[in-house]
Amino acid sequence: MAIRDILLTLTSYPDPTPISVIDRAASFAYALDAHIAAISCEVHIEVPGSFISFGTVEAIAGGEAHRSHDSAKDLLAAFEAAAQKAGLLHETILEKSLSHRVSERLVEYARLRDLTIVSVPESYDQWYAEAIIFGSGRPTLVLPESPPSGRFELNTVIVAWDFSRSSARAVADAIPMLEKAKRVRVVTVTNEKIIDTKHSSEELAKNLSRHGIDVTLDRVDAAGRSIGDVLAREVAADNADLLVMGAYGHSRFREFILGGATRSMLSKPQLPILFSH
Repeated sequence: MAIRDILLTLTSYPDPTPISVIDRAASFAYALDAHIAAISCEVHIEVPGSFISFGTVEAIAGGEAHRSHDSAKDLLAAFEAAAQKAGLLHETILEKSLSHRVSERLVEYARLRDLTIVSVPESYDQWYAEAIIFGSGRPTLVLPESPPSGRFELNTVIVAWDFSRSSARAVADAIPMLEKAKRVRVVTVTNEKIIDTKHSSEELAKNLSRHGIDVTLDRVDAAGRSIGDVLAREVAADNADLLVMGAYGHSRFREFILGGATRSMLSKPQLPILFSH
């Protein structure tokens, strides 16, 4: 299925999403010729009833909500300008939400889009990204917040393949991007865990060839390293534009228990990563 409808999440609190993320997301939507909607939530901090009598606490919460409102409006205005400059079909969505319900609101919107773009800040955890990856039922593109070096391109795409359900889902979701890529590498990390079949990457190559996608198959020995470390090294050595991988994990009591490779790549993404679960 072609990717025609993209959602970009913009965080207004505690720190606003950098403008560089907006520019990179607009560039990505342009590369896929897709409609893109940006959503930002005006966050309200819920003050426990026992603290309402303390005017200072309530005033601080109101000030933070006002700051969040201004950040959300500024972010959506910046997105509007970037989308118009790129000639994209687009829309903006401003929501209001209690702070602890923002991720739920974003997941609701993400379930109705072909793909959701979310950035991972270095200053606090990646809760929103995790919630969308595991709760939306749709693919999620995670962007680093470091400024991009230029317009987003699909020169080299690396697919992390281990014959699992999650990696199969990720490949299927990524086909519209793989079709546009100049070069696709399928990387299987060996001697780290048991792979179900020795020939699965060859069969995957046959499947992708029927979509007009030529791939290079590589097996990389873990040599005592974690899968996350191996993948980080491979994408850096290849100067890859996109990494495609399955997301391992589950939610328990609003906390996500992540697989090692998922945690490693999500905590400090070096490049755009398409996660599917």
